[in-house]
Amino acid sequence: MLTGFARSLALTFITGVNMLLAVLILFMHALCFGLGVVFLYPATVRLVRVRAAQARDLAKAWSGVQIATPYRPAPPPPMPGRDGWYREGVQRYRTSLIPRFNLDFNWVLKDPATWRDFAWLLTDPLVGLAIAAAPLFMIGGGALLVGTGRPLEIVAGLLLLAASFWAAAEAPGLHGRWTRLLLAPTAKARLAGEVRHLNRTRTDAVDSQAAELRRIERDLHDGAQARLVAIGMTLGAAEELVEKDPAAAKALIAKVREASAASLIELRQVVRGIHPPVLAERGLGDAVRALALDSPLDITVRVDLPTQPEAPVESAAYFVISELLANAGRHSGARAVTVDISHRGPALRITVTDDGYGGADPSRGSGLRGIERRLAAFDGVLALHSPLGGPTTAMVEIPRALAVDPCSVLPQWRRTMMNISWGLFWLPLFPQGLVPAFLKLFQVPERSWFLALYLPAGLQWPVILGMISLGGGMVAFAARSLCVAKRAEREAIA
Repeated sequence: MLTGFARSLALTFITGVNMLLAVLILFMHALCFGLGVVFLYPATVRLVRVRAAQARDLAKAWSGVQIATPYRPAPPPPMPGRDGWYREGVQRYRTSLIPRFNLDFNWVLKDPATWRDFAWLLTDPLVGLAIAAAPLFMIGGGALLVGTGRPLEIVAGLLLLAASFWAAAEAPGLHGRWTRLLLAPTAKARLAGEVRHLNRTRTDAVDSQAAELRRIERDLHDGAQARLVAIGMTLGAAEELVEKDPAAAKALIAKVREASAASLIELRQVVRGIHPPVLAERGLGDAVRALALDSPLDITVRVDLPTQPEAPVESAAYFVISELLANAGRHSGARAVTVDISHRGPALRITVTDDGYGGADPSRGSGLRGIERRLAAFDGVLALHSPLGGPTTAMVEIPRALAVDPCSVLPQWRRTMMNISWGLFWLPLFPQGLVPAFLKLFQVPERSWFLALYLPAGLQWPVILGMISLGGGMVAFAARSLCVAKRAEREAIA
């Protein structure tokens, strides 16, 4: 409760700061559009966006309200022409200062989120103050009523003081929802963001596929194809020597046999690089265990999956693990690696930890960036923790990768109680509750196996009502547990 009052007091102070900032912003707008000092406008917008970002972070920290960033992406910087001049329409500029300012000005001016930020900043001193300061006013009013000494005022003051505790607990959440009302992206902005994300991931997927095809072509050209050409030439030489020098021909044929075996091994490696057969036959867990057996590292694999992912997700996860293990072997000096494949609701989670010397950085290598591009096609993310000296931990999460029973997110005791409630609620509700109540109301002498009707008259109705309440409570508990499971599943998907 004290935390709620402290947060209400802090929100009241923050709302006062917003009031001062709103006055400053109005003054800046008067300068920008009234006196023509437009060069101040982008800085004004950025100041408001900084304050709005702080409000989003505060709503998440204090009330758990997630508010996504709604702004359009910044425009790319202007590029000079072949003559070194910057063009904007029919105008030409020696430097990029004015074209860059015009781009930034149009960007912030035409972004709907800019005006929603301004609307929030101007209205928060009214709405936000009413929400944040309500518990404090309730305490003050309750104390004044109690201090009058009159019985009715004392009762009203005590009720107001009691209600202030509830209001203090609810104020941060209500303030967070008010903040989300104006600072969250609109449906149109979310759709535009999803389109941009899809375009980016599609481009990354196409680039990744093209790079993979080039790698396969290079491997075939430099490996198997060269060996097959050499085999053909060796067979031609052996054919010419069969009659003249059978021993030399036999030696050449032996070399052909060795070369064909090496070509077969290379072709198997190429096929494994495209899609390993064990992945299609045995699933992700066994494919990673087979990968561990071929590695010189000491690899421990733990798998906890309720179902197998879809084939494209499974293939992406396999190659991500393969790349992480290759990085651990080539760059980190690791000797032991732990691979943990688990799930969080319908999300597939992979954790790879090695005992190397750390220092991995996605910006310095193409391997980790390739992993990020591969995951982006499935909305997956890569989180890397690699301090100098190690260990290195890479966590991969791919949402919506598994078909999971929603009830699996519940604790074991709650799943057990939910199953018992669904299975047995009818027993107290109907044969020991509603049916005896009907017989009792209509004075039916039949007692049969109805427990309450064998008790003394003073206990019959309490037991009947208790049985009905027990059955109804079991139904309510089971339904509530199922709702909790569904909500947890939706949150995990989101």
